[in-house]
Amino acid sequence: MKKLLILLLALAYAPSGAGLDLGSGAVEATETDAAADTPQGEEEMFPFDEEEEQYSVSDPLEPVNRGIFWFNDKLYFYLLKPVARGYRWAVPEPWRVAVQNVFSNLASPVRIINAGFQGKFSDAGNELTRFFVNTTLGIGGLFDTAKDHFDIRKHDEDTGQTLGHYGIGPGFYLVLPILGPSDVRDAVGTFVDSRENLVYYLFEGWTYYEVKGYEKVNDLSLDKDTYEGIKKDALDPYLFVRDAYMQYRENKVKN
Repeated sequence: MKKLLILLLALAYAPSGAGLDLGSGAVEATETDAAADTPQGEEEMFPFDEEEEQYSVSDPLEPVNRGIFWFNDKLYFYLLKPVARGYRWAVPEPWRVAVQNVFSNLASPVRIINAGFQGKFSDAGNELTRFFVNTTLGIGGLFDTAKDHFDIRKHDEDTGQTLGHYGIGPGFYLVLPILGPSDVRDAVGTFVDSRENLVYYLFEGWTYYEVKGYEKVNDLSLDKDTYEGIKKDALDPYLFVRDAYMQYRENKVKN
């Protein structure tokens, strides 16, 4: 069960990823088709074995991080989860998947630029092709036509991975208010990525944050009880999330 929880954590980690950009959030889902519930086009996350030796993490701000973790936890249970549950009840799943596809398509420049900076020119071309196909044949990105009809799959790349590719270490662990688990390198990367995302240029002022909030609620509505499972099974959810996140990001940089 923990492997499934770890797999979903980076896709939609609830309290610590319950914010606007990280792409991570969790909410209870009751749809019977588990395959349809899983966000489309995602690669396997956290490929490490749960029996491996505990990952060493620099966490000098642990007391502060735990306080923010507590805040994010309450935000999840008292606001984000109820909203996402109501949204899931009101909006059919295919529509929510289509919305997720649109946001993923608008984030294509993040993947194209960072794949190029890392010298992964094949992946950059792959993402450029996906963007063109999904924007045209996929009707503005509503459908992942590139994957469904041409088997051109998404390759996740971001600025944090690019910085790691050039030898910049993660620094110490951080829990960001609303945004959730991060580190010094990824905190910088998250800001840069937000400026490479087309959503930033399509919406201004508070509308931008409202749209990003809607994106997060939509993602939450497609996720299962990731965070509830962590709180149930982990002796210390904070440590579980911290170690899983840091090792996941290290694996992403290596790959």
